[in-house]
Amino acid sequence: MFTGIIETLGTVERLEKEGDNLHITIASKLTPELKIDQSIAHNGVCLTVVSLTDATYTVTAIQETLEKTNIGALKVGQQVNLERAMLLGTRLDGHIVQGHVDQTAECIKIDQKDGSWFFTFTYDSSKNNVTIEKGSITVDGVSLTVVNSKKDQFSVAIIPYTFEHTCFNNYKVGTVVNLEFDVIGKYVARLLELRG
Repeated sequence: MFTGIIETLGTVERLEKEGDNLHITIASKLTPELKIDQSIAHNGVCLTVVSLTDATYTVTAIQETLEKTNIGALKVGQQVNLERAMLLGTRLDGHIVQGHVDQTAECIKIDQKDGSWFFTFTYDSSKNNVTIEKGSITVDGVSLTVVNSKKDQFSVAIIPYTFEHTCFNNYKVGTVVNLEFDVIGKYVARLLELRG
């Protein structure tokens, strides 16, 4: 379980295919604090630490993860948003995030307005995922509030701190991001679907 509050950025050091799996080696200042079997969200995707060195750690993504997220498109040298699992008994500063990406979206517009940025994303609404105005959304692991919610697109407002400390400063029109929709909204949508 995560909060969507990014702790730091990591840099992809190595990518190694083994069958359908992809082993991803990351350099991060978090590495000395990690242990084998620990869960870490990478651009919002929960992956398990499988090996460690002094400066890097490795996680493995299976084929389903590679097909449903942007993890399979990572390149050596690329930065990723990182968050360790939340600790019980502390404040939940973002919202409840599972680290289970629902689908990807594409950035279609970036507007800078008085020191902040508005990013607009489009996604395939046929998968029955929805956003609501002022609801929660996770974009590449970042907990955000939806603005300008439409059937197949939404925008988010990014403050300078978030812009500087996450991958948002690397996004361009056409960038593909991971989306995790609000867990409560997903249950409501599924119940309505079952009622027909």
